[in-house]
Amino acid sequence: MAVDAWLWALGLLTGPAWVHSVGLICTLQSRPISGSLYKEGNVIIGGLFPVHFHAPDPDQMFTQRVQGARCLKADLRSFGWLQTMIFTVEEINRNSSLLPNFTLGYLAADTCLAESSSLSAALAMVTGQVEMVSGEQCTIAPNVPIIIGDARSSDSIVVADTLGVFDIPMVSYFASCACLSDRTKYHTFLRTVPSDAFQAKAMARLLRLMGWTWVGVISGDDAYGKSGVQLLLQELQGSGVCVDYLEIIPKSFAPNRMRRIVERIQSSKALVVVTFAISPDMEVLLREVVRENVSDRQWIATEAWSTSSQHAALSPSCLAGTLGFALRQVDIKGLGSYLTQLNLEEYPKEPLVQSVWEELFGCKFEEQTQSGLSKPQCTSLDKIKEQVATYFDINYNVYKAVYAIANAIQDMLACQPGKGPFGNGECPDTKSIRPKQLLHYLKAVKFTTPVGEQVQFDENGDPAASYDIINWHLGADGKVQFLQVGQFDAVKGPEQDFQLNLGNVFWGGGWGGKVPVSVCSENCPPGTRKAVQKGRPVCCYDCIPCASGEISNATDSTECIKCPERFWSNTEHTECIPMIVEFLSFQDNMGIILTVLSASGAALTVTVLAAFFRHRDTPLVRANNSELSFLLLLSLSLCFLCALAFIGRPAPWSCMLRHTLFGISFVVCLACVLSKTVVVLVAFRATLPGSNMMRYFGPVQQRAGIFLCTLIQVGICVVWLVLAPPLPTESAGGELGAQVVLLCAVGSVAGFSLVLGYIGLLAAVCFLLAFFARKLPDNFNEAKFITFSMLIFCAVWITFVPAYVSSPGKYTVAVEVFAILASSYGLLLCIFAPKCYIILLRPDKNTKKNMMAK
Repeated sequence: MAVDAWLWALGLLTGPAWVHSVGLICTLQSRPISGSLYKEGNVIIGGLFPVHFHAPDPDQMFTQRVQGARCLKADLRSFGWLQTMIFTVEEINRNSSLLPNFTLGYLAADTCLAESSSLSAALAMVTGQVEMVSGEQCTIAPNVPIIIGDARSSDSIVVADTLGVFDIPMVSYFASCACLSDRTKYHTFLRTVPSDAFQAKAMARLLRLMGWTWVGVISGDDAYGKSGVQLLLQELQGSGVCVDYLEIIPKSFAPNRMRRIVERIQSSKALVVVTFAISPDMEVLLREVVRENVSDRQWIATEAWSTSSQHAALSPSCLAGTLGFALRQVDIKGLGSYLTQLNLEEYPKEPLVQSVWEELFGCKFEEQTQSGLSKPQCTSLDKIKEQVATYFDINYNVYKAVYAIANAIQDMLACQPGKGPFGNGECPDTKSIRPKQLLHYLKAVKFTTPVGEQVQFDENGDPAASYDIINWHLGADGKVQFLQVGQFDAVKGPEQDFQLNLGNVFWGGGWGGKVPVSVCSENCPPGTRKAVQKGRPVCCYDCIPCASGEISNATDSTECIKCPERFWSNTEHTECIPMIVEFLSFQDNMGIILTVLSASGAALTVTVLAAFFRHRDTPLVRANNSELSFLLLLSLSLCFLCALAFIGRPAPWSCMLRHTLFGISFVVCLACVLSKTVVVLVAFRATLPGSNMMRYFGPVQQRAGIFLCTLIQVGICVVWLVLAPPLPTESAGGELGAQVVLLCAVGSVAGFSLVLGYIGLLAAVCFLLAFFARKLPDNFNEAKFITFSMLIFCAVWITFVPAYVSSPGKYTVAVEVFAILASSYGLLLCIFAPKCYIILLRPDKNTKKNMMAK
């Protein structure tokens, strides 16, 4: 009585509240449900079904009482859901083991897919404001403690928000908005359809599995569409799937707006279109798609329209290949034949049934045809059975909802006094079932349906999530057939919840049976990395080749991996390969050439030394200071041989030896040349009257000078080796750094510079002194040969510095060896070649007379 009194106070009831509670007077209400089907029972189950899709426009003038207007655009699919509820109620009433001696009734109403109609019908049910159907005797208002419905989430939100204040439970069979799982707002709402949170998760899994990273999204302008898209976008975050566009279908269905949406679909590079919209919204959009002949898109459907034969019949060529998520389909024994054998004679004067038949099949009933209308009479069912069988959709969730209520009532009847769940062990009142008590049992119900499925509700009033993945196949007759190609079952866990048989999927859109590719940018092959295009989503990127020494061995790598130490990238930058260890070895062509030149130079020098030693008593040898010549030839031999220390794998001892041996041997060589030059100059100066300078440049002084010059270089080398000696080191070399070059690091740059600088100083002094003595008499013009040799020596070492700095890898060592050999050959040939020519080939000129001729 509390509910009726409250509604009467708000003016929702026209008669006194006690009439409905006590039932003393039978009164026809003035605001009946627009279309309804009723059957008496101990408990009446309310049902809300959108049998029509278009409600009459409301009268907002409020000048007179609104008369019941007829809803338009009947939907046979929704009417089948209503008939499924009736079938299930009758099946339970025939079941002797479930609710024996207890009869279920029903009161099903058409909501016309409008919030106002749904709320009006729900309030009429729970308050008794119902116009009795024809043929029924006048009785008290039916007791409706629970409602099954509504189909649309927006309608369910409005009804649940209102009835929840009075703890009146609702069990929806199709309202899947995740927002309805909020227990603080909708604590009386339960459903047998999974929440869209799972459908969004399954959609995201499908997109990732198929590699569709660039998609378009279409949403309905209601709670179902907005909530579903929001959940989908959340699931796609960080998954590598991007949304190119998000279009909302307006409820006004404005033609220009629909054309603009289709144009956006056509212009997009995204071939996959994900939808989250109810069936009527999608029907309008798909009609425009068919009109524009958009046939190269892969549609992803929600459970709202994935199994709609009406949509599939719009254009099989455009929509074939559609993938969708459908509520679990179960073969309910007897339901299929029940739906196809419906007889209008069972509902002779039901306005709801008559309006559905008239609108769907273009006929009129007998009393209406007498007015002169040309439409045929709705008398025979034979002609429409085929069409009914095609468009009827068996909603298993309606079946489960009725059984959930029946099992909850069964648990209420089974309560033992004193052991009930209410205060002091009180059991529920089963003679006049109260909504709040039924809600308590409904939340805890756990049963198995006749088809063998176990059903229960979680703490949010939701069932276990399970979807069939449906594919629209184009049959041989040109019609679309729905084929299950996979399943999503959240109960199986994240590893096994998603299954898809790609071999059974039919791909439309003119892709030749191949999986459509819907990406913003093509996949980056191994060896490259993705670089996001500025100002665009992460799915739009350029493929940048990996840098040298880095690889990517997978497709669409976001970054390149640096190769470990002593490894390098191959030419394709797809794998790391061991670096080639490179050094100037005796096996290299360059090493062989330098070794031959070094050995040849040393052998030639020894040969000259042997020739000089054999002819040491000849005037030419004696006139050229044989002692200095022998020492010079020995030092030149060391210069040639020290080049061999630069060839081979660097080791600590070889690095220290090569630089010190090179520095000391060249200093000895240059000291000898300097001593020879000074002796020549002093010798001619000493021939002048009164000059006795030769006594200061005798053999002892010459040896002392050579020793002193060498000692300075030895001191520099010792300090260098003690403080920072040359040691082996590794560096990247070769093409793109793919090789490890073994080198001898100089250790101390200052030490290396002092060694070279001291050699350069001695060479410069020798060159200047020899240059000043170049015009001495021809037969004693050794200074001229020394000048040429020093000119070559200085030129070689001046060009050595830039060549040494710019040469890569092992060629740095080769340049240094070449400089050593070139300068050594220059000294040997320029100083000793003329003398060897006379000694060996013109012995007739090797006489004292010839030496003193001028």
